[in-house]
Amino acid sequence: MKTVESFALPSRVLHWVMAVMILAMLLIGVSMASTVGADYDRLVALHRPLGIAILVLAILRLGNRLHTPPPSLPRDLPPVMKLGAHASHVLLYALMIALPLVGWGMLSAGAYPIPLWGQSVLLPPILPHDPMLWAWLRWTHTVLAFLLFGVVLAHIAAALFHGLIRRDGVLRSMLWREKP
Repeated sequence: MKTVESFALPSRVLHWVMAVMILAMLLIGVSMASTVGADYDRLVALHRPLGIAILVLAILRLGNRLHTPPPSLPRDLPPVMKLGAHASHVLLYALMIALPLVGWGMLSAGAYPIPLWGQSVLLPPILPHDPMLWAWLRWTHTVLAFLLFGVVLAHIAAALFHGLIRRDGVLRSMLWREKP
């Protein structure tokens, strides 16, 4: 079994900051779907800027990943698991970018203002006002959010599998820097 080297510090910081943000966003989204009244407005006020922050960080993270490739997977990892790891990361990046864009488009199609903080910063609409498009994008946003939730659970399960079962250094590579 090959010891896996560690991810670079910027990669680890972006990973863990985004992990917290995405888990918070998923919980806020579920809470929004089951809440009415003043709590709903507070949750929406958190949801929008957090979504845009995730979009910006996902783009930065993608650039970082292209500039600083991740450590290689263990040589003895079965090919199907390597394929699954690569496919799940592509899907994670696609969802981290697509979900905020679909949400932004949904609000645009619904002709809703898109404030980031209070009314001081408003995002411009990216789609024309269209109630049918709004309805389709709302459904799409929900489906993609459930897909992201499932992929995140699979990602956590894979990390635990590497850390607790295989003990191959993959989980450790994202937790701290290995000493040479």
